[in-house]
Amino acid sequence: MTITKHTLIAALSRLGELADKQGLTLEVCLYGGALMMLVYDARTITKDVDAIIHPSREGRVLVVQVARELGLPEDWLNDHVRIFLAPSEQLRPIPWEGPGIKLTAPTAGYLLAMKALACRDPLPGYGGDLDDLRFLIRKIGIRSVVEIQDHIDKYYPDDVITKEHEVVLTSLIEESI
Repeated sequence: MTITKHTLIAALSRLGELADKQGLTLEVCLYGGALMMLVYDARTITKDVDAIIHPSREGRVLVVQVARELGLPEDWLNDHVRIFLAPSEQLRPIPWEGPGIKLTAPTAGYLLAMKALACRDPLPGYGGDLDDLRFLIRKIGIRSVVEIQDHIDKYYPDDVITKEHEVVLTSLIEESI
């Protein structure tokens, strides 16, 4: 299943409505494809919504309810991204109209660091990280792999770009110049 921007907005709106009816305000931090689609208009679809939601127990129940109402998989919004989060994050608010939900997202530099470390190749049915990296390299104005490593050092001080990823990132930088 794929999720379009229209579907994402409808699902997040419904999630907020349900939270508001329970007297809650859910804090949802978006990552990955959903973020690239909703904030940057850099994609048209995503396979799921990588997000951290607080309060998580109550939020998870409402996510499942939205899934049932809108015909989405129960894990349309999931926290699988949790294992990739940096020890120190830099987040910013996402403008959102509607009750019961407050959206945030990593800054472009933090997202670049996450994507550069993962640097996943496309697979059938999965776009990988390369298009997102192309977009972020252009948006931030990256001119060298050293600049990408500087972003990584800021959020993941113990990680370095692998030689394999360095080749890929160098190619993406050259494409954007």
